[in-house]
Order: sequence, then structure tokens, then C-alpha cells
Amino acid sequence: MSFGFMRCGAAVPPVHVADCAQNAQEIISLIEKAKTERVRILVFPELCITGYTCGDLFLFEPLLRGALDALERIAAHCTDLVAIVSLPLMHEGRLFNCAAVLSEGRVCGVVPKTHVPNYSEFYEQRWFESGACVKGGEITLPQGAVPFGTDLIFDVGGCRFGIEICEDLWVPAPPSAALCMGGAQLIFNPSASNELVTKHRYRCELISQQSGRCIAGYVYAGAGFGESTTDLVFGGYAGIYENGRLLSENERFATGGSLTFADVDIDRITFQRRRNRSFFTPGEGLRTVALPLRWGLNASDSLQRSVSPLPFVPAGLEMESRTREIIAIQKTALLSRLEAIHCRVGVVGVSGGLDSTLALLVAAHAFRQAGYDLNGLIAITMPGLGTGSRTLKNAHALMRELGTRTMEISIAPAVAQHFADIGQNPEKHDVTYENSQARERTQLLMDVANKEGGIVLGTGDLSEGALGWATYNGDHMSMYNINASVPKTLIKHLVHYMGHEVFGGAVAEIVDDILDTPISPELIPSKEGELNQRTEDVLGAYALHDFILYHFMDSGAGPEKLFYLAQAAFKDAYTPDAIFKALSTFVHRFFTQQFKRSCMPDGPKVGSVSLSPRGDWRMPSDASAALWKSELAQLEKRIQER
Repeated sequence: MSFGFMRCGAAVPPVHVADCAQNAQEIISLIEKAKTERVRILVFPELCITGYTCGDLFLFEPLLRGALDALERIAAHCTDLVAIVSLPLMHEGRLFNCAAVLSEGRVCGVVPKTHVPNYSEFYEQRWFESGACVKGGEITLPQGAVPFGTDLIFDVGGCRFGIEICEDLWVPAPPSAALCMGGAQLIFNPSASNELVTKHRYRCELISQQSGRCIAGYVYAGAGFGESTTDLVFGGYAGIYENGRLLSENERFATGGSLTFADVDIDRITFQRRRNRSFFTPGEGLRTVALPLRWGLNASDSLQRSVSPLPFVPAGLEMESRTREIIAIQKTALLSRLEAIHCRVGVVGVSGGLDSTLALLVAAHAFRQAGYDLNGLIAITMPGLGTGSRTLKNAHALMRELGTRTMEISIAPAVAQHFADIGQNPEKHDVTYENSQARERTQLLMDVANKEGGIVLGTGDLSEGALGWATYNGDHMSMYNINASVPKTLIKHLVHYMGHEVFGGAVAEIVDDILDTPISPELIPSKEGELNQRTEDVLGAYALHDFILYHFMDSGAGPEKLFYLAQAAFKDAYTPDAIFKALSTFVHRFFTQQFKRSCMPDGPKVGSVSLSPRGDWRMPSDASAALWKSELAQLEKRIQER
């Protein structure tokens, strides 16, 4: 299995201005190092063979001849990888700033720089021509004629990449846009961008945004230590981005050489483009150069990219701002719906569990900020045949502290009557026993909402929607579900944040106990006061299911790749058997439970993953999972053989 990852690298060697032989040695050293790391495509900075700051020396024959000699020497070391090195080249009497693509000991193609800057500290037009009109041509090198032009896309075993050089990225219409619309999944940028205060942040934003707009991987290598400091300083930045996300970067201002590499998910890029029908791929006027090179990872290879075990949960410097934004989306969605239907009454079933806690907290927060009377927020707890004392206590405490209108309605008598009506043995704790309770609760909520002129606020989350872990027309149904696209791992994070940062005090203490309570539907009677039903004992860990759901929806990953990614993310947290079991459960339930998602109630999209049948996900309820289960069977066999 290759898993669709291309290991890309950006190398920044120390520079020896105008000393092509010494620069070649620095470049070769990093090429050999990249080979040991199994890098498959490696880019070096702009004019790395000569140095970017040669000035008028670019016009002299000894430098140009020395650059060609160095190019030939470097190419001889380019086996088992593709290297992109830059140098000045003469073509038809004009001098161009070029990037040469090297593979299997030879130059396979040359791309000239399109946008040649001539402002502020840059005066490249003093020496170089623009390559804007150079298309469909060839350039003659010592080895012979090779493709030359800005219209080149290079194909490495189905992975296609293009090249733009430094300034090309900074203009209103970068060449990378046309290259990506023509099929390039990766863009490599050999650059010589000097350092100024605040410039680096803008540079990184440019790279990130271009990789996002182009739904591509973007690998950037900037000139560094050793370039002339007569007027400028070059920091030697190297960064690898994928569809707007930073995968890896180096520390600027290093005095030695650096090699930065990461595994770019080519299959994810292809899937995202296939799904995004605004992405136009005409491929007109572009030439393809095929490069013979095998790539991809094996199951035993260590993945060179960060894989978060909690992809839905905000992290890092923007954790708090993103958390506030998620809550704001939920709150605004609820208030907008209430205003649209001229209603200021919401009914919430409160169990003392995670989902209903978040729904109640968000609703109370919304009512407070909008100035609605909290008497219009009706919180109802409905103890049933398996309700525990801990959750019931927390439900009452939370409702009391939030100041909502509070009701307790036991469903036990109604469910007992229902069992008698349909002939259900109350000692038989089967699916009918469980679902009857869930539907009775939903009936109560709906009828109270009718009586009070309000709407039922759903509490079910995205994880339950993916797995179908809800009673059809029971907790599956509501009049508006603010949790609809919030997965279980994110619910935990939001509940903690709201309890401690939004409300605080006694609410925070209640929330902590709710978070510490095992997840359970509480539909089966407890034994000697102990919970008799733990959801994750049946389904597997929600952390695994949320991880699988994210990568299934985000990159279209199949079972083999999902298993590989989960092992990288969770390492020693879960055994391969536990991961496989959760994966098998997910595939089976995701396909068989689509009929519940096909008629799910309205609710706001919060993140990039949603299963709304009116929005992101349209799937027939009777689709077969045979192809996915076949891959699971092959995976299981390989696991057993290890």
C-alpha cells in the first residue's frame, strides 16, 4: 500500500556567492541526506547553484559556464529522487532565471521565472528576461535538448507537480493557479525572499492561502546564510503546506544547511478536488513531462506529518478563539431560528449526559445574550428504567443553576403501559425495551413544546449521526438540533469551556462531574447501583470513531489508510485490534444507518464535516458496503499475519 503520500522536501544549503563548485557540493550533500530520509521530490532555493546575490556577475561567461558544469555534476547524484535546482541559463541570446528538474542522472525539464521583479530592493530585470512567453519550446544543454517553458507539468507515477519561482507567488495571478487547474497537485517554489520585519508572516500567509486556493501541496525553499549581506539578509525559510495547512517548517537564520520534509497526502488533494466542482481543470496549453520514479509509503514506514488524534477539537494558539466561534455559530443559529418562527420558547430534554448538557448550556447562553426570559427555556428531565442517581442529580443541579424553567416527568408509568399494550415482556431488555423509552421521551418533549408554543431543541451529535446511535423517531428527532454537526470529542471540549469560561462557579463543578461520568444511554436498569450500559464498550472509543469519521469525510480514505493513520495518531493509546474493531463497526454502521440521516432535522453546520442530507452528504439508504468490507477483510488478514 502506498497510502497516497508523497514525501516532499525543501533544502536550504549554505551559499558561496559565485562559487558554483562549492555550491554544488553543498547541494549534493543535502541530496544524499534527503535520500536517506526517503524524500522523493526535493526543492532548493532560487539560483542556488550560483547564489542569488551575484549581481552583474550573472552577465559573465565563467559564472554561466560554471553553473552548467555544476548542474551536470548535481544531476549525476539524482537517483531515487527528483531534485529541483536553480541557475541562470542562456536561451536564444537571452538570460533566464531558471529551475531545472533533475531525475535519474539527467535534466528532465527547465522552467523559467515568469515575473521578474524590478522594484525596491529587487532589480532582476537588469539581467534576466521574463519567461512569460516561453512555452512549447526546448533548451539546449550539454546533454542535449530538454523541454523548456512555463507550461511544464511533471508527472511522477501519477503525482503531478509544477514550478513557480519566488516573485511568481507574490503577484495577483500566480502561475501556480493555472498549473494546478491543469492537474498539478504539488507546487514547488525555489525562492530568494529577503527578510524584513513582519514580512515573514505575510510570506507564510501567501504560501498557506495559495496552497488552499489551489487545493494543493506547496513546498517552498528560500535562500539563506551565505548570500551577500551588502544590503539584504536572507533567512533561509523552508516550509511545506497542504491545502492551507502547515505540515513542516524549519527555523530561519540557521548558519548551516537544513533539510525540511513532510508527507503530502496526494490522495486527499485529489479527493478534495473531485468533490469541489468549482475547481476547473482544463489543462489547455500545458505539456507533461513523465519522470520514472516510484513513490508512496509502506505500512511499516513512519509517517512524516503530524496526525492529531482529536481532529475536530481546536488546539494551539487559536484554541480559544475557535472554541468561541463554534459556540457563536450554535448560539446564532438557535436565535435566528427562534426569531424566524416568532418563538421564544425552547424545550430541552436534560439527561445529565454530555449532549443534553451542551444543548442546554448553549440555549441558556443564547437566551441570556438575546435578553429572552429564561422562563421560556423549559428543561425537562425524564427518568426512566435505567436512569442513574448521578446523572439525575447533575441534571437537576444544572437546570437549577442556569435558572431555566424546570420539570421532571418520569416515563416509567407510560412505558409500563406501552409494554402492556404491545405485549412486551419488561424483563426482556432488548431493542424494543430500549427504544420504547427513547420514543416516550421524545413524545413528551414534542407535546410540551406544542402546549407551550415552543420548539424541541435536539441534543444528538454528529458522532451518533454517523454511527446511527439514536432511536429512529426518538432522540433522533427534534424541531431544531444545534448539536447536529458537533462530534462527541468536540462536545466534551465545548462543555468544559462553557462550564468554566462562560458560566463558571457552581456550573463548572457540575460540568466537571458530567464530564467524568461514563457515556451511557441509561436504558437498561443498573445492577447494585452500577452502570450496566456503557456506550463505548459496545461501539468502541468515540475518539477512534471521530478520528475515522473525520478522515473518511475529509480525504475519502479507505479502511487500509484509515487504519494506518489511526496507528500514527494514537500510537500506544489503542491496540491495532481495538482500532480495527472500531473501524469495522464504523463501516458497518455508517452504511446501514443512513436511513436515519436521510430525515434528520435542521441544524447548523459548525465545522468542515457535516452529514446533513440537505448539505454535505447525499447517500442512498440502501447502498452496499461490500467494497469497504472487502478491504477490511484484506486488512484483517494482514494484521493476523504480523
